[in-house]
Amino acid sequence: MSTTDTAPEVTRESLPDHASEADNRNLPINKVGIEGLSYPIEVLDKSKSTQQTVANISLSVGLPAESKGTHMSRFIEVLNTVRGEMTVKNLSNILTQIQTRLEARDAYLKAEFPYFTSKKAPASGVESLMEYQCTFEASRKGTEFDFVLGVKVPVTTLCPCSKAISEYGAHNQRSTVDVQVRATDFVWIEDIIEAVEACASAPLYALLKREDEKYVTEQAYDNPRFVEDLVREVVSTIRVMDGVTWIRTRASNEESIHNHAAFGEIEWSSSES
Repeated sequence: MSTTDTAPEVTRESLPDHASEADNRNLPINKVGIEGLSYPIEVLDKSKSTQQTVANISLSVGLPAESKGTHMSRFIEVLNTVRGEMTVKNLSNILTQIQTRLEARDAYLKAEFPYFTSKKAPASGVESLMEYQCTFEASRKGTEFDFVLGVKVPVTTLCPCSKAISEYGAHNQRSTVDVQVRATDFVWIEDIIEAVEACASAPLYALLKREDEKYVTEQAYDNPRFVEDLVREVVSTIRVMDGVTWIRTRASNEESIHNHAAFGEIEWSSSES
């Protein structure tokens, strides 16, 4: 090659784009995209306005039968435009951008993240941070937007049967209540947590002193709950919140004296009431 020869200029337009080719297998794909993306986000916090956390994110679109593939990098490009803000206020806009950038009719987003609240122990008043696992699941099909808030709340339950048949004591266990909610009004994560904890035998705390342990132990003893009681109470409490239209609640008790867990699940809709 002579010194006067130059390599051909490489541009985006000159590179092959196999994802834009046609496909002849006549099989649409329900969802295709990216998952397992760890990304810093900002969510609404009832006491502090906003909270910074790190989410595990999935973004996807529906792919028509005639399209060979989608452009995965464009999901990240859209996410970068919102600078990590991910609240119910802008989720619809994020999905609209995905529809536009990826030329898709249907777009989906799922974000799973830890959420922290400051909690005072019931007797000593010492404060500590409690962690709750939360989920945002949003979709936009055409112009129809859907959003589901998910919150997992760990609590204590005490067995009513054990209390009734024992001369002293009763077995208790840690329970996890997984709540998913659709609503026409805004619902705070903190309000879901508070509602669930009020339905249990006792709440959980990250830090307890001796006087707190006495308080919580006796509180649980005075409020025995079967897993059936727990899921029914949770639905009964949350369904009267402003705008709530749909609830799915699942409670699981890690039994302390059995080699199994006990669970209960309810799905409720305002349209079926």
